[in-house]
Amino acid sequence: MSTVQTSAPRGWLVVATVLGAAHAGISLLWLLGSTWLLDTVGEPFVSWGTDRGAGVLAALAAVVVAKLVVVALVAVAVLHGRFRRPAALATGALLVYGALMTVGNAAVALDLISPSDSADLRAIRWHAALWDPWFALWGAAGLLALRATRRSRTTT
Repeated sequence: MSTVQTSAPRGWLVVATVLGAAHAGISLLWLLGSTWLLDTVGEPFVSWGTDRGAGVLAALAAVVVAKLVVVALVAVAVLHGRFRRPAALATGALLVYGALMTVGNAAVALDLISPSDSADLRAIRWHAALWDPWFALWGAAGLLALRATRRSRTTT
């Protein structure tokens, strides 16, 4: 077996790493007490982020770790060819989740779907424009990096 050699894997890996690390970084800021952009994610996350209880801090720490694990999985898979399936599953999940949430939130933001009376339209718009596409792009970049380093059978 040989690995397909192109310049694309490292480029897509850099994109996926930056997107994932930045996403984890924002969660880390919230873990450390920042409220920057916290009001853009909507309830109950705003309350959780300002609550600072042990359970909330543990959940935020778990989110930061999970995001960094995905970043590391993709890097190891692309650079060393290990953990490719878990990396593909994780990035595929990010892509699907991000795409579905982007479409759903955009439909609400564009008045194609009526929101509930308690819906936070500001948060929905932020999700449609930033948070959810960010997940989708992170997942897509990871999958493209993995695809660019897929193994192919050589015939001799």
